[in-house]
Parts: sequence; C-alpha cells; structure tokens
Amino acid sequence: MAYTVKNKRTCEKGHHYYKTSDCPVCPVCEAEEKAEMGFLSLLSAPARRALESLKIKTALDLSNYSKAEILSLHGIGPGSIPKLMCELEKNGLHFKENNR
Repeated sequence: MAYTVKNKRTCEKGHHYYKTSDCPVCPVCEAEEKAEMGFLSLLSAPARRALESLKIKTALDLSNYSKAEILSLHGIGPGSIPKLMCELEKNGLHFKENNR
C-alpha cells in the first residue's frame, strides 16, 4: 500500500490545512467563497473560479463571451456548458457569436 505524504500549509488568511498536491487553493477559503445561489453555485470550484477571474457573476456578464471563449478557460469543461446555456436561456440571452 502506497503512503501519500500530506504537507501542512497555511494560507494568507491563516487557515491551516493539509494537501497532497501542488494545488495552492486553501479548502477553508474555498468553502467560505462558494456561491450560495445562482448559476455559479451549480458549477465545480475550478469552473466557478475561471468565470470569477473574468468578473462573470451574472447571465448578462456571461452573454458577453462566446462558447469557445468560455471553453478555453482553465477549469471549464464540456459538462459546464449545459448549465451555463440553461442560465442564459432562463434570462433570454445566449452566448456571443464567434467572430469570424
């Protein structure tokens, strides 16, 4: 049986946690920042962070991007797109058309 080494870390806010990977995300901070409502709450943490990095918080914000632009973000996979499209449709919006 392989033994995995967990490294004790401390985030900028002083939370102590253990990680086995190089991922810098503090699980305590991540839980505090998880969206409670709206379409961001339906997404995985990496997908949510990818959208938040572009200041996308509403369907209107999302409609300023093409599906290809959103899919190119690190953390967004094909499984996120149906949830995003549903949110756009509920608000009478759609992804921006690709520029050709």
